[in-house]
Amino acid sequence: MVAGKIDIGSMGDYPLLINGSRAGTGEHGTTWLSVTGYNARGALNGVVANPGAGINALSDLKGKKISASVGSAGHGTLVQALQRAGIDRDVTVQNQEPSIGASALKAGSVDAVSQFVAWPGLLAFRDGARLVYDGGQLDLPTLHGVVARKDFVGSDRDVVKAFLQSQLDATRYLHEHPLDAAESVASATGLPAEVVYLYNGRNGVSTFDTTIKKTQVDALKHDVPFLKSVGVLDKPVNVDEFRDDSLIREVQGAEYAEAAGAHDNPVAITGVDETCHAPVTDPAVAGEVWVRGEKDARPAANPTCLLRNVERLQSEGAKTRAVYVPDATTGTRWFADRAIWLRDGNEFLPFATPATADAYRAKRPGAQQLTWDQALEAVR
Repeated sequence: MVAGKIDIGSMGDYPLLINGSRAGTGEHGTTWLSVTGYNARGALNGVVANPGAGINALSDLKGKKISASVGSAGHGTLVQALQRAGIDRDVTVQNQEPSIGASALKAGSVDAVSQFVAWPGLLAFRDGARLVYDGGQLDLPTLHGVVARKDFVGSDRDVVKAFLQSQLDATRYLHEHPLDAAESVASATGLPAEVVYLYNGRNGVSTFDTTIKKTQVDALKHDVPFLKSVGVLDKPVNVDEFRDDSLIREVQGAEYAEAAGAHDNPVAITGVDETCHAPVTDPAVAGEVWVRGEKDARPAANPTCLLRNVERLQSEGAKTRAVYVPDATTGTRWFADRAIWLRDGNEFLPFATPATADAYRAKRPGAQQLTWDQALEAVR
């Protein structure tokens, strides 16, 4: 795009800012037109390690080798997390493409991988990697957006509007048919549909919303000095000048203002929990069970009910493709069989990372840690 070979496209927040820096935001520069998807707390990025490596928290990465794509959102999450932990000078970051990092982790030549969506989920689902840091712990929004050359926007306004209308149509389809959309993305990308649905499904890690929100603008402003500090930003970007949501406002019409002020995922888990015979109304605790051979995922009212659903299905001989549950403290959606489970009295609580589980146990020392199989056994 900087070289004038591409007119319009979608990219993550860090590449988006690098684009704006290199092309400039002047008359012949580039402009940020809309958002494709985002996570309000930063959970699109994460750090994973092999489960047998003894790495359960950021502090365990001291002296270790970590694969990341320098200048990416995954790299930014890693650096900022390490800085907060006070060990940013005590690790070795190897600049690698995601697929190279994944192979290096499997081969044992790196100790952990820090990457952006959908790599953390893919490595957990496919290779059994453990999520040791959830980017949502940074509590900084991360997003993907549409950027275009200003010359193209000026000369081909109708084409740009048609592009944004297609984006809006795709977003609405995803809201209405999340599992079918996940299957479609999986077919086009080669990713497992179970991983796509982790991010794109109901209560997914990624919220799909075309509007540009103030919190996102503020997040990009926060990112500019960081990218400058790590040497990947040629010059600062004035985010207010870079942003132009006038066309997506025009395309989306009257609903834009309300959507721009909303922050809840519009694709919520709803329905009736068939095992607990309870309505599913609270997205903070609701989960899903994707049964092999079924065309939609089954809703679960809460983590305890989710375990009961899976246990009942297993007793009936049914096979699950994937089971999803939100972290009990951060809300990050994760694979239930990859989560850390605690039993606190009669309540069963899932955690995406050992660190969030440990933080809970520090406050509730009587909570008992269980494996996935032990948790299923305990609800019988």
